[in-house]
Parts: sequence; C-alpha cells; structure tokens
Amino acid sequence: MYGRKYCAGNMSYTKNVITLHPDSSIHDALLLMNNNDIKRIVIISDGNPVGIVTERDIGKFLQNDKTSRMLNQIHLDEIMSRNLFTISKDQDEILVQCAIRMDAFQISSIVVVDEEKLEGIVTKSDLVNNFSKLFTGLYKVKDYMNTNIITCRKSDSLLFALNMLNRNKISRLVVTDNDGKPVGIISYDTFLRNSPYFRSGAENTREYLLPKTSARGLFVNDVVGNELLTIGYNDDLAKAAKLMSEYKISGIPVVNENGDLEGVVTATDIVRAYHEVKIHAVIQRNDPHFA
Repeated sequence: MYGRKYCAGNMSYTKNVITLHPDSSIHDALLLMNNNDIKRIVIISDGNPVGIVTERDIGKFLQNDKTSRMLNQIHLDEIMSRNLFTISKDQDEILVQCAIRMDAFQISSIVVVDEEKLEGIVTKSDLVNNFSKLFTGLYKVKDYMNTNIITCRKSDSLLFALNMLNRNKISRLVVTDNDGKPVGIISYDTFLRNSPYFRSGAENTREYLLPKTSARGLFVNDVVGNELLTIGYNDDLAKAAKLMSEYKISGIPVVNENGDLEGVVTATDIVRAYHEVKIHAVIQRNDPHFA
C-alpha cells in the first residue's frame, strides 16, 4: 500500500506516497512495487513530481527494448511518463474532479500537489473504495460493464498472453477454458508477482522477469489459479467496487445465471460511474422531476 489516507469530508486520497528519482532503476521500482503491493510509483526531483512509472510501463518497455542491459542499468527517466496530471489539495470535491479527469483522459492516477510539491495521489483504487461506500443501490453491474472482452485460454502460452496485452493496450485478459467459461484473469501484475525474479533475489536480467524465449514452454495455466472471483450482471455496481477494494483487484468477470461470461467490470468503469453520479446529482438539483 502507499501510506495513510487523508480524508476530505467523506472522501479520501493517499498521502505519504512512495517515490523514486529519475536516476533510480527499473530494479528499484520493481522491488518497491512488489514489497509495497503497488502498481505505480511517482518520480520526484527536489520534492516536485516530474513523472510516474507503472507496471504496464515497465512491461511494455522490456518487451520492446532490444538492448541486453540488466534491470539495474535502466534508469526510470528513460521509461517514465512525463505527462503528469496534477490537482491542488485545495480543490473542492477533489475526488469528483479526479474522477472527471480520469474518465476524460483515460488515466489511472492524479498527483495531488501543494504549490507544486508532492502532497498525495488519487488512484482508481481510491475512487473505487469510496464508490463502494457512498453509492450503493444506484447502478447495476450491467449498466457499466464492458462486453467487448479480450480473452485467452488456459492452454495459450504466456508469451501469447503478454503479446495480447501489449497489442491491445490493455491491463488484463479474462482466461477461459475450452468451452468459453471464465476461469481466471491474467495481467501484468500476474507476470510480475509470479516471476522467479523476485524469488531468486540475485538476478537482474529481464529474462527472469518477462521471459521471451523460455516463455514458449510456459502456459497461462501455469500461473493462473483455480479460484476465480465473479459477479452477476444484475448485482449492485457498489458490490463490484467493494469486492475490488477487498481483494485489491481492478477487474471482475461478469457472468449470467449459467456461469457464462457476459463481460467484465473494471475500475475504469467504476470511475466512469463515479463521474456520472455527479452529473446526475447536478441535473436533479436543477430539475427535481429528472429520474
């Protein structure tokens, strides 16, 4: 986790953000992500946020980089995103404003600043957690789930799954059996958490992290467990948000009464709903007959 939460009214964002510097390495970032169970790290210089690095940034870079450098030789200023979205800590309705911007710009976090100095961070996880507490009974999962599902099978190679993530610019794939029934989810997080890189403690080579050639002998079934969390399409969207918060996940397969895959609901969908709750509230204030 990042650190303690700062509460603004009934809503909170994360303070005490874990950070690194531009000259820190991919090795440094991965160890911090793994040890603190986080997916992104804010990069600072002289106390000012200058970029951000995510698991997906690292995975995509390592797949495309053709050099043979070790992970502790690749600096974060080479891969970090400099297109940093920030918001003042004094902004009214800060989480609502963050939801609006995340939805509009398709981003997963916004850095909170106090006169350009790092103050905290708002992530999709923060919005999902707040949505689960504040907006029960407003929407059903089917109102916001994504039915355009990209899947892979348990029998597919890890290399195929990783290429699918990169090619489609997505963070997760729903894993199905040969009958199309959902049996798991695979993401960048799956690759990084199951990598022998973290278990060896001594290797800094990317082959241990996201193997390219040896992965041809490994299959999705080798890293995806047998237990899968699902949700029904008629369930409360706030229930989906609560499950995401409790299990620290960012997507849940949606099934019908027969267990067939109908879609997937993600943190991105919850953020969109968070944004639209505010829109509906404004309309209702101006038009009491609006439903």
